[in-house]
Order: sequence, then structure tokens, then C-alpha cells
Amino acid sequence: MAIALRYAARSDVGLVRSNNQDSGYAGPHLLVVADGMGGHAGGDIASSLAIAELAPLDGESHGADDALTHLSKAIASAHQRLLERVAEEPELAGMGTTVSAILRSGNLLAVAHIGDSRAYLLRDGELTQLTRDHSFVQTLVDQGRLTREEAEHHPRRSVLMRVLSDLVEDAEPDMSMREARPGDRYLLCTDGLSGVVSFDTLQETLAVDAGPASTCDALVQLALRAGAPDNVTCVVADIIEAGPEAGSVPTVVGAAAKRQPPRPPSLGSSAERAAALTAPADPDDESGAARPTAEQRRGRALRRGLGGLLAVVLLAGAGYGGWYWSQRQFYVAPSDGFAAVYRGLSQDLGPVELSRLESVARDVPVRELPTYSRQRVTQGIVAEDRASADQIITTLREQVAACRAARAGHSPETPSPRVGESPTGTKDGTRTPGTTTATTTPTTSPTGTGTAPRTSDPPSPEDCGGIG
Repeated sequence: MAIALRYAARSDVGLVRSNNQDSGYAGPHLLVVADGMGGHAGGDIASSLAIAELAPLDGESHGADDALTHLSKAIASAHQRLLERVAEEPELAGMGTTVSAILRSGNLLAVAHIGDSRAYLLRDGELTQLTRDHSFVQTLVDQGRLTREEAEHHPRRSVLMRVLSDLVEDAEPDMSMREARPGDRYLLCTDGLSGVVSFDTLQETLAVDAGPASTCDALVQLALRAGAPDNVTCVVADIIEAGPEAGSVPTVVGAAAKRQPPRPPSLGSSAERAAALTAPADPDDESGAARPTAEQRRGRALRRGLGGLLAVVLLAGAGYGGWYWSQRQFYVAPSDGFAAVYRGLSQDLGPVELSRLESVARDVPVRELPTYSRQRVTQGIVAEDRASADQIITTLREQVAACRAARAGHSPETPSPRVGESPTGTKDGTRTPGTTTATTTPTTSPTGTGTAPRTSDPPSPEDCGGIG
């Protein structure tokens, strides 16, 4: 059965920004959203360049084997065009754009994604996110350091690790192929929508029996009622049987469009009314205002140059901010077979190391810990701060002593030495027997993201690691 797309696209400047740096495209074979960044002019240009390089794919016939290749090459071409534009106009340095795109090939859909714009699929009333954000915060979610709920409000959620930009070398998009089924509904959107409208609300709105155009209008209104601090762009497309209801005329919105459609009527939230009263005039508006004078054009060029420089500084600052935040984290993990305290995050981001070794407790061999604690240390125990990490080491030291005592048939001595001190006893590090017993049961760590062991009843020799 032949299928087709019935589609619509909308883009709105939002209630805080003075211009729209998003771009969107919807056509019979191609759907795209691009979220530009890099200053007043740079973001506009970057997202428009992406649309310009991808749009020609809408007029071609693509075989199933070629769709992914064509889509990947078009995104690579957009990146190259962006680099050339920055070389021609250095004041645009630091500009970039996300891209989320779907290219239809018969009854198959090729999906490409880079950045934090998103693609969703509504099938049988259930909404599924098809793309994974290329952001610093998403990496923390993947590592189990943050929950999805915490990520939504994290101060570094806008720090991107992969995007089309002259500042990012890794510009390879995620690519996948999907089967299209009649009745499916796809949503592509920038974070101006997904960042302020909840997943459940998106699902409810997309599930309403309304056409793509009405659904796009409803989604934009939801973002506006939520304050719309960023530009809002969305593309909604239904998979239908091929016929007269299918779309045939492409729609371009946002920065890539020469004329912006009027905002659909709404009930008018307090945020919308406040924005209407305080919004500054857009110096790049092409709605029929008088053309700027030569002096005005020179002033605008200077502002854009300063804006490009500021964008570089801000992007670098955002990256440093994410790194600085990571260096205030601590965890306990093995180092050369011993428990150790690390500062930072337990995983690196490509060539960027996000942790460093702070201290090694050479009197705490990981292999001599009780089974549960040994597993937790191997996985990494997250600590709230350095003091908490030191306390975890102290507890682990007590457990090693308890295990040695259990194997020897008596209990370890107290008190335990502080972190960095050597235990008293023989040269091999075994402690003089005493009267205190200790072992391990799990308890929640202060951060809630890991578990730290605590002392309890004496362990059995079978629960403890070996020495040999």
C-alpha cells in the first residue's frame, strides 16, 4: 500500500527573544526543524543554511538504500557551507544549528538527528521519543547521575556536545531507518516546545483528532502559555494512504522563510500580553519597513560582529560551566586494586576527561571487601562532597578489617585510621586483632544516585573477598 504525508509547520519567535533563529520545512518527502544559535544574526543564518541544503531532497526520488546516504550527505554539506560562511564572515564565528530531519523513501522513513531538537512518534495513542539529545545533561542521565525529571530543570541543560558548528568537530548525526504505517503521527520540534511543554501534554495534544495544522497551532499556543522563553518551531506529519489529501506544496517557516505567518489567535495569557507590551522592534524585520540607511547598516554590522564574539565567549563559558560543575562531584571507585576517591564524573566525554584521582586508600584492597561493597565500589559510589567520600573510605576500611577478622576467627581493633594514614600492625597491612566487629548492608547515599555501605553485623568469611 502506497503512503503519503499530510503535514504542517509553525514557527513563533516566542515571548522573550527579539528575532526567530529557528527554521522549519515540511514537504511531501521531507520534514526538518533546525534550531540556530550564535547571536542575533548567526543563528538565523545557520538554521537557514541547513534548510537550504536539505530542501532539494524533497524533490528527488530516493531508494530505500539511498535515503540515509542522501540525508547524511546533505547534513555534511550544510556543515561545510556553515564553515565556509564563517570563513567569509569571521564575525559569524560561533554560530551553529541543530538538525532533526525525516526523509521519506516509499514506505520507509530515514531519520537524521544532531543537537537537542527532537523527533517523536505517536502510534496507537502512545508517544515515543525517537531521538536522543546530544547534550551534557543527557549524558548525565545516561550515566544514571540525573533522573529525566532533574534533567528538565538542570542549569546546564542547554550545553550541547554535538551540533553543526564551526566550534564542534564531531558533526556526525545519528541516523536510523523506520517503517511508516498509516495512522502514525510524527512531531519534529525545537527545544522551545519540548523544553516547556511536558511529555504527557505533548502526547495528549497529538492524540486529539485534529489535522496537522490545527495541532501545530495548539502546540505553539501551549508553549506561549508556558512563557515561551525561546523560539518555538514544530512540524506535524500524519502518515496516510496516498491520495488527494496528501500534501504537495512545501511549507517553510522561521528564519528560512522570507515572510512570517501571523500568530494564530489565542485566549492571550498574561505572559503573551506582557511580551506584546515590552517586545523590542526587530531591526531585521522585512515586513515592509523603510530600508536602513548606510549608517544604520554599518551599526548593524558592528552589532553582529560583537554578537558573534559574544556568542563564542558564551559558548566557551557554557562549556566551562559544565566542566566546573562536574569538578564539584566526588565518587569512590577502584585504583590499582584499592579503593580511591575521585573528583568529577565517572565517565569521560570523548577525549575530555571529567574526573581526576584525589587519593588512594592502599589499606583498603577492593578484593577483600564484602561482596556487596566490592560490587558497589567497582560500579562507583557517588558522594555528596569530599567529606562524604572520605567517610565512605573509612567505612570500607572497617569492612576490610572485619573481613580479615572473620577469616581469622576474631574481630578487628578500633578506632580506624583516617584517610591517608597507614594502619598499625604487621608489614603486610593486617591489623592487630581487637574487639570491634563490622560488616556491610546497603544504605542510600546522600545524593540518592548511588549507595554507600555502612557497618552492621559481622560478616561471614564467605561474604568477604580473598587475599591470595
